[in-house]
Formats: sequence, C-alpha cells, structure tokens
Amino acid sequence: MRKPLFAMSAMAFAVAGAVNVAFAQQAQELPPPPAMSAEEKATGSRIFFERCAGCHGVLRKGATGKNLEPKNTLKLGQNRLEKIITLGTEGGMVNFDDILTKEEIVTMARYIQNTPDVPPEWGMKDMTASWKLIVPVDQRPKKQMNKFNLKNMFSVTLRDTGEVALIDGDTKDIRSIVKTGYAVHISRLSKSGRYVYVIGRDGRLSLIDLWMEKPAVVAEIKVGLDARSVDTSKFKGFEDKYAIAGSYWPPQYVIMEGDTLKPLKIMSTRGITVDGEYHPEPRVASIVSSEIKPEWVVNVKETGQILLVDYSDIKNLKVTTIESAKFLHDGGWDASKRYFLVAANASHKIAVVDTREGKLAALVDTKKIPHPGRGANFKHPKYGPVWATGHLGADVITLIGTDPAKNKQNAWKVVQELKHIGAGNLFVKTHPKSKNLWADAPQNPEKDVAESVAVWDLNDLDKAPEVINVAKLAGLPESKAIKRAVHPEYNDRGDEVWVSLWAGKTEPSAIVVFDDKTRKLKTVIKDPKMITPTGKFNVYNTQHDIY
Repeated sequence: MRKPLFAMSAMAFAVAGAVNVAFAQQAQELPPPPAMSAEEKATGSRIFFERCAGCHGVLRKGATGKNLEPKNTLKLGQNRLEKIITLGTEGGMVNFDDILTKEEIVTMARYIQNTPDVPPEWGMKDMTASWKLIVPVDQRPKKQMNKFNLKNMFSVTLRDTGEVALIDGDTKDIRSIVKTGYAVHISRLSKSGRYVYVIGRDGRLSLIDLWMEKPAVVAEIKVGLDARSVDTSKFKGFEDKYAIAGSYWPPQYVIMEGDTLKPLKIMSTRGITVDGEYHPEPRVASIVSSEIKPEWVVNVKETGQILLVDYSDIKNLKVTTIESAKFLHDGGWDASKRYFLVAANASHKIAVVDTREGKLAALVDTKKIPHPGRGANFKHPKYGPVWATGHLGADVITLIGTDPAKNKQNAWKVVQELKHIGAGNLFVKTHPKSKNLWADAPQNPEKDVAESVAVWDLNDLDKAPEVINVAKLAGLPESKAIKRAVHPEYNDRGDEVWVSLWAGKTEPSAIVVFDDKTRKLKTVIKDPKMITPTGKFNVYNTQHDIY
C-alpha cells in the first residue's frame, strides 16, 4: 500500500537533515561533546540561566554575547573556554573567577559544548494558573497610609536573593524588603506613581502598592520562564489601566490589567529578522510607554523589529512593525519624549523611532556594543540637546544630537565621543538639575576600573572626567573579589547620586551616596540584608522618565 505523500516527505526530510548534519560535522571535523552526568547538566543549566542566558540567549544563538552553539564552542575546546570564562573579554564579558568556583568553570566549559535544551512553552493556561491576586483592589487603601516621601523612594534590586528593597531617599532607611522574582531586571512605576512593577529574570512579575502602611506585593504572575521588561499604560484616559510584560522565553509579550495583573492577551514575537531569516528566539528586550499616543514601544532583540503596540482596543490589536537593526536591547526617550532611541548593540548602532509619525527616523552608527540603559539627556554647550550612551565594547561615551527642529545639522549624528575609563559600561545618568554626567564600567575585567565611576562636567566636556573609586570609599572588608560599581541613580531633587557596590553573594555589598555638586561621599548604606544590590529606581524619576 502506498504511503501518504506527507509521510514520505517527512521521512525524506529527516534523512536529508541527518545527512546534512553528518556532512557538516565531517567538514568541520568537530570532536564529540564532552560527556556529562545528569547532575552536572543540571548545574550547568542553572548557572547558564543565572549568569549567561541574558547575553547569549536560551538557545545560545547569541546577541549581545557571542553564539555559543556546539558548532562554535567545540572548535575552541575545553582549555580555551575555561580561560575565557575565567578571565572575561575586552568585549564586555566579566571575569567569572570571583563569581564561580574552579569546578563550576570546568562544568560550564563542558556544558556549552553540548547541545542546548529547548525549554517548554508558557501559554495562557500556565500564566493564569500562576496569577495571584493577593489583595483585591477594593481591599486596598483609598489613600496613602504611610508618611513616606514616595517621590524620593528607591526600588533597589537585591539580585541574588530575589528581593527588592524599598529605601527612603530622605532618611536612607530600608522601609520594606519585598520578596519578588530572581534577579529583578527593572522596576517601573504606574502613571499615578502608586504602583511599582518589578520583573525578575525568572519571569515573575510583582505589583507593589506604595500606599500601604508597609508597602507590599498585592498581585503577581509568572509571565514566562525568563523575562526582562515591563511597563504600563500612560496615555491620558488609560492611566494605570493596562500593564505589559515581555519575555525572553517563550519569546512573547502579555497584556494584563494594570491593577491586578490578570492576563488578557499574549502575542508571540517569533518571526523573520530584518535580514529575512526566521529566528526561533526573538526575545522582548525592552518596552517603553508613550504619552503622546496609546502605544507601547516593544523592542524585539533578535529580529531587529520595533513594534508600536496600540492598546486602545486590545481585542482588535493594531501593531506597527518598524525595521531597524539586530540586536535590539535597551533604550530611552529623548528630552521631548517624542523620539525613542534604542541600542541595536551587536550591530553597533542606535535606532531612532519617531513615535509621533510611527516610523524609523534614523540608524546611527556607533562604537562597539552600545549599552545605554535609558541613556542620558542634556543640553550640550556646543551641539544643543543630546542623548548619551556608553558601550560594553568600547571605552567611550557617545553623544548623539536629538533636536531636528532647532539643531537639524546635528540631529541623529554622533557629535562627540567622551573618553571613558574603560569598556564595560552599563549605565550613564544625569538629571535636569545637574551639571554632571556619571558613567560606570562594571563589566570591565580590570578591578580598579570596575570598582570606579567617571564624572564629567557638562559645562566643559573637553576636560577629562573625575574618576572616583567607589569601593575604596565604602569601607567594606578587603577581598580579592571585584566590588562592581554599577548603576548611578539620582534622587528626585537631582542633588544626590546613588551607586551600587555589587559584591559576591557571601560578601558585604553597599549603596554609596554622593553629593552631585561636590562629588564627595555623603553616606554609605550598609545592612546585612543588602545582598548584591544592582539596579536602583527612584520613584519620581522613573515615573516621569527623567534621565
């Protein structure tokens, strides 16, 4: 009896695929992957998720970091891979010899020579089952029940404990430590300033109510298995109505009720890259909310597609797709809040979106691997309004003109590059009331560089920056491990800058507070519960996109 045509085609396809794989292995003469026990694979999988997947991808196809599929790692071999993991690279990968044990480094070098596992999907059934409405809306306070100055509250990520510390910016006291997801990537504020949305690397999204006598989580949901981004609806008439979260795995975003996190709609981001090739893992890298339209700007890393998601009618969702460049990462608004600038970091470009017109305004070439965080806006004494980004792979801070109306000759051009203390920058920051620009370099493999920040005088950008070794000022116990100075963040008044000292899990960390005008140490926030602090998000500045 003749077999169905589909079965024959499938069999032929499978045979052809096997032959192609065999020929490819023979042509490349790749050695077999090293054998690993189930326990070793479990250890490698855990460490890869915690430390590596963010840059290299769950499927290890690469983005900010290089492709780590066996076709590449087997060529390097065990010894070379161990050295790279141990010492780091000048391209922005940190040294792991003070993060992982020697045995763990050996395990990781072996693990990435084996074929990556494909995680399960996470759909509406899973998402709804994970949703917890801890305090219903009608049981929450009708007014602020504490006496905290919420404008100057900081939401601080305690990376390795899966918590957020809410720290009073006036008194420097820890007002609440809230259990959240692992390694919270960002905190975002509702339009009203009442709710803090924090999303962990494990996909756990927590909603914190700042009006409670002791701020606490009132709702949570697991939006995926790996996630980074969240924001809310900010357009007039939609304040606090919706929330949106994007996942690294599965590659998708979900729209939820803003005050309960009840999931309403899931949209996949799998698809075709700007090069015309299919990609199975196009991760949602960052999301921002427009205030000139009922839209979110959703940046899809691997495809290089920027999505303008119109939430005015989520049942009949309208999405504008804008081609830019791979691999989209983080970004922020210009000072006018009309233009959004986002790093296509492995393409060494900044993409500029005109959200009023709904189209790409420019692609700006930069030095290697731009990594702006939200970036920094200020008025340059010579070139007018500019937006700044640092770089993981280059020792410069890039300034891009952002005023096509009054400074057309400088718009969407690199007008100046400031010499930084080294590559490995993650964040640059200033404030409308400040005359300084602060930049870190925590991904630099050199200890003195990673433990320091650089500060430029905005009135004289030709002058070399002041370099401040934050670790030496903190008064923490001496150790060989690097205490990485990361994420400068201003208070609401723009007269203080908070810098995290990110040490190891078992070592004391701290937040070091500087007077912005004098650049002198004001205080060091220490506490046994202050374990691996990283991102700090001032409520007022985050609520109003001030950076």
